[in-house]
Formats: sequence, structure tokens, C-alpha cells
Amino acid sequence: MFDKLFGRSGGRPAADPYALPVPRRQKNGMYTLRALGDARVLALVEAAGAGDWAAVRAALDPFDPGRDHQVLGELADLDGVQDWIGRAVEEDKEHRATALLISGARHINWGWEARTRALAVDVTPEQWRVFHERLHIAEEQLFEAAELRPEWVTPWRCLLTSGRGMSLGPAVNETRRDAALRRDPLDLDTHVEWVSQLQPRWGGEPGQALAFAREAFAGAPEGHRLGCVIAIAHIEDWVESDRDNCLITPEIQDELLDAAERSILHPAYVRRPGWQQDFNMFAMALSLAAERIALPRVFHELQGAYTSWPWRYMAKPEEMYARARRNA
Repeated sequence: MFDKLFGRSGGRPAADPYALPVPRRQKNGMYTLRALGDARVLALVEAAGAGDWAAVRAALDPFDPGRDHQVLGELADLDGVQDWIGRAVEEDKEHRATALLISGARHINWGWEARTRALAVDVTPEQWRVFHERLHIAEEQLFEAAELRPEWVTPWRCLLTSGRGMSLGPAVNETRRDAALRRDPLDLDTHVEWVSQLQPRWGGEPGQALAFAREAFAGAPEGHRLGCVIAIAHIEDWVESDRDNCLITPEIQDELLDAAERSILHPAYVRRPGWQQDFNMFAMALSLAAERIALPRVFHELQGAYTSWPWRYMAKPEEMYARARRNA
């Protein structure tokens, strides 16, 4: 029935044997996705939470830390990793590159935690000191990881974030962006990070980010998740705008619909761990644009799965997700 209702020619994707069960108890018909919705990632997070480096290495086996940004992000977000990962860096010579990568990524997030999301003028001198101290450590570790594993994309993607935080300037960050895209020209996370860097609040010009996103997606194959860069570019425009309804135009609605149908709603789209975040990107963009064709399909596929990013751009992200879902 739903295939006919939503215009899909094929059936639902095959059941994922590693998918975590959807919680029975939900608030407002939604739940926060944990561990990318994947049992293997949950095992990785639990091992990291216990500070068990051997178990972390074993749990990483199904993944490629040099390319799986979202898996790396689960470790980077985990408080406490910074307390033990240094020992792994020093003691495990065989897996030193992986330990350096995890430590570098964690130090970036740990640095932003110290800085907080406050406006620059409201950050105290002590917060700035700790922020820069942690980012300096991250940069040293990520450069060494990149040297040890030159084929990896993730160190360069992380270095874009630290470079932005340290205000290293366009030339440095463009070099880092190019290094990442040489290793994977279609890497979504690198493109999303660069869309952020091109915003006026970081020194970019209005329209730059959207032009970059359009050019990138134009070269992507059908069904590639790079279509999410269009959604993020429009969300970033909304963040920069002083008008809440700035995305409600027929042109933007059509562009988002086309991007969704050519990426996440395309039969060739691959559902990897954390695919729900791709759908959340479109869910937010489509709802801000008041689009009514793709939006119900996106929320139907999500089945209530909520990811904090990109909804955290909003003052009350969970409430806004629930409202958008009800109105879809």
C-alpha cells in the first residue's frame, strides 16, 4: 500500500540484521537514534565507554575508520575517551594511526565543549585557552595519522573543523579540503563541512555555499548521498537569514524535491549505519521549505528516528522535529 501511496516502484530495503530495534516507547511518535541504529556500532561505543582498547579495535573491524566519518563521530562525541586513548597512542604501535585518529577527533569535540556554543564575545579567556590547547593537540595527532595512512579521508575532514576553530584562514582550509576530496571526490562529510565554512559568519559570501553544493551534486551518480549537501546548503542559508520563511519558494521546493529523489529516495541509495541522519537533513530542509511531496515520504521512512544534527540549529530541536513530522 505504502509503495503505491508514495510512488515507489520497488519494495522496502531488505531487513538489516544489525539494525537496533525501534524502541516501543516513543514520545510524540519519535525516538533519538543511538549508535547510528547499528548493533555493531553500539558494541564499539560500549567498548569505548569502558576504556577497553582491545575491544574497540575488534569492534572497528567491520568499519573503515579512515572513511567512516559517522562511526568515528560516535567515538569523538563520547566523553571519557580522552582519558584513556592517549595510552593506546603510546603503547599500540601497530594500531597507532587508528588511535591517533580517534584521539584527534575526540580532542576537537572536547575543545568545542570547552568553548561552548556561545558567541565569540561571550567566551572567556580561560575557555579560549583550553579550546586552542585541545585543538593544537588534535592537529598534531591528525597530521601524524594522515602521514601514517595517506589514503585516509577522515583526518583531513577533521582538520577542516579544527582549522575553522583556530581561524587558520581560507588558504590553509582550502588545502585541507582539496586533500580530502583527492582521496574521495564524493565525500559527503567534507562537502558539508565546506558548506559551513563558506557561510558569511565564517567569512564566506552569500550564495557561495549553495553554488558549491550545486556543482558538487551535479557530478554525483544517481542514488548517492551527496544529495544531502543541497539540503544542508539551504539549511545554512536559513540559519544566516533573518526571515524564518526564506526557504518557502517554489524554486527551492523543486530543488529539494529533485535532490531527495535523486539521492536518498532513489532505489540506488545505500542504507549504511546512520542513514537516518541523511533523511533527517532532508526532513529539516523540506519542512523549512514547506515542501509537500518528498517530505511525507522522508518521514515515513524514518519511522520516528530523530538525530540531533542538523535539528540542533533550532532552539527546541526535538519539538520542531515532532511538529514537522505531524505536519508532513
